[in-house]
Amino acid sequence: MTKLSVNINKIATLRNSRGGDVPNLLKVATDIEAFGAQGITIHPRPDERHIRYQDARDLKNSVTTEFNIEGNPVKSFMDLVLEVKPTQVTLVPDAVNAITSNAGWNTIKHQSFLQEVIAEFQRNGIRTSIFIDTDTKLIEAAAKTGADRIELYTEDFATQFGLGNRDAVKPYTEAAILAHKLGLGINAGHDLSLDNIQFFKENIPNLAEVSIGHALIAESLYLGLENVVSMYLHRLK
Repeated sequence: MTKLSVNINKIATLRNSRGGDVPNLLKVATDIEAFGAQGITIHPRPDERHIRYQDARDLKNSVTTEFNIEGNPVKSFMDLVLEVKPTQVTLVPDAVNAITSNAGWNTIKHQSFLQEVIAEFQRNGIRTSIFIDTDTKLIEAAAKTGADRIELYTEDFATQFGLGNRDAVKPYTEAAILAHKLGLGINAGHDLSLDNIQFFKENIPNLAEVSIGHALIAESLYLGLENVVSMYLHRLK
C-alpha cells in the first residue's frame, strides 16, 4: 500500500492569518495521524509565511508517524533539518518568492551540489528524496547523487488528467520503472487529489508515498478532514 503523507502548510497559513494559535498545528497533525495517515509533511520557506521553523521543532516531538520536511537546501534549511532530524528530507529547488513548488531539480547541472547535501543528511541518518520531473536523463543523474528516493512532480499529470487526457500518466509510469531499476524509491506529489489519486496510483509501479496538502485541505472544507483522509487511504490501497 502506498503511504499517505499529509502536508499541513495550509493549516499553518490559516493559523497565521489571525496571528494566534487557531487552528493548533500540533493538534491537527496528531488528529491526521489518528485518522490513519502514515506521515506528516511540512515545507518551511525562508519567509516563514506558513510553516515556521519553530513548527518543525515542535512537530518533531509530537509526530509519531513518518516526518517529512521539504525545502530548498539553503543554509538555514539545512541547519533546521540537521537539528530536527526528520525521517525524510525532500529537496525542492524553490525560488525564494515561489508561491508553490513549480519545477524539479536539474540533477545534471546541480549533481555535485546535491551529492554534498545528500551525503550530509545521510551521515545524520535522514532519508533523502529529490523533487524531480519525468525526464529520464534527470532520473539517471538523480541516482548518481546518492539520493534514496525521488519525488515525481505531478502538476502536469494533474492538469492534463483534469482535461481528460489519461495518457498524461505514461511519462510518470516510465519514470517510475526506470527509477526502481536504478535503485531509487518513488514518491510523488503536487496537485494530486481525490479525483486523480487512484488512477495515478494504479499506473505507477512501486509508488512508496504520496504527499498531498492543498487539495486534501480544500476537500476537507466540504467533506471533513477525517472523511477525506479515509477516502485517500481507500484509493491508495
